[in-house]
Parts: sequence; structure tokens; C-alpha cells
Amino acid sequence: MTNRVTEQQRIANWFDATYQRKGQRYLRPLRAYYVFLELLQVAPGSRLLDVACGLGRLLEAAVDYDLETAGIDISGVAIKQARQHAPHATLVCGNAEALPFHDGVFDFVTCLGSLERMLDRPRVLAEMRRVAAPGARFCVLVRNEATLGFRWLTGSQRIRRRRGHQDADSLVNWCTLLEDTGFEVLDVLPDQYPLHRREHWRRLGLRRVDYRKPMVSTKPLAAANEFVFLLRSL
Repeated sequence: MTNRVTEQQRIANWFDATYQRKGQRYLRPLRAYYVFLELLQVAPGSRLLDVACGLGRLLEAAVDYDLETAGIDISGVAIKQARQHAPHATLVCGNAEALPFHDGVFDFVTCLGSLERMLDRPRVLAEMRRVAAPGARFCVLVRNEATLGFRWLTGSQRIRRRRGHQDADSLVNWCTLLEDTGFEVLDVLPDQYPLHRREHWRRLGLRRVDYRKPMVSTKPLAAANEFVFLLRSL
């Protein structure tokens, strides 16, 4: 237990330092977060929880959808900055392995670009299911290990399970994990932000790209840098 607490604190310290140094530059721009809300088909008045909310970008985007929002992050620095960008949201500094929310509260639960960094993924997923209302939908963005970029990070750079517990897994293993922890996989898409950026450059910036609209990739799904899972609880 002591080693586990130490590891979690080390991860929290890394994120504190990263957010303190980079702030908003560490994250995608606000426009990149709307597509997750569109994919979830959120309804006005619904309750949404963002697990590992970072600086609150998704919660900030959720204002346009008239949602009641909450977020939790292991980084106190992140939560402090998130309060500036999402003052309407309930924000908590804490561990996703023990979500400080009542059972069956949220209509939508998200965890974007963070599940691969969790020490006990099944426990986090179980907590996400616990706080979700019957019929709730989930959106999880996770990293693909089968990419040259990640292989470079974990090979020559040797930073896997170091700097912020950077990690990843295969498409098959992510599906297995989610199904084994009580989720039905409704759909899997490639990460949308690279597709939107590519379309922006293809248009030479002359025509606006609708970042809220999901796009289809010409590459095999297994080649995506990250996967977007749309889920519901069994």
C-alpha cells in the first residue's frame, strides 16, 4: 500500500509541475473537446462527470450544452486552474480510484487521455460505473501502444511508467478491459482531433472545419494514435 501511495503522489507531483510550467499549452484547444459531447449526444440539464478533468476544458465546453458538471483530478494545480475556466462546475482534487460522489448520480461520464495513466484501471472503471445513473453513457479516450510514437517513447526514451506514468495498450486489450469491467462497447472511433487538424490544413485555413462533427479516417482503426470508446454499463 505504501508503494502505491508513493507512486500516486509521484504522479500527482509530475502533473502539478507540468500544469504549473505549461498551463493551457499542455492541452488541446477548447474546440477539440466539443466532439466528445456530440458523440455522447448530451441533453440539456443532464449531469456530466469528467474523470481526470485537468484544466477543465471539457467542462468549459459543456457550458454551451447547459449541463450540470463535475470534475475530479489528482493534480491540485490543475483543479486550481480549472476553477478559473469552469467556475460553474463542482471540482474536486482526488483519486479516481475512490470517486467522492454518490451512487447513480451522473448521466454522462468521461475520462479523456488519462485511463492509461491510472494505477488500477479496473477499480477506476468500477467507480465510474458506480456513480453513473441507469442508462448513462460513457466516453473514454485512451492511447494506442501500437504506434511508432509510443514505441519511441517506451524504447529509446524509456519513460514508460515514469514521467506521469505514461502508458498505453492495444485496441484488443482495451476492448477486453472495458468488457470485463461491465461495459458494452457501443462504438470505437479514432481520435478526432488529428483528423480535424488534418482537414484544417487540407483546406489551407480558407474554410472553417466543424470540430464538433465526427470524422471518418481512411486509416485502419488499429493504427490510430488514440481510441475514442463510447460505452454504456451492462
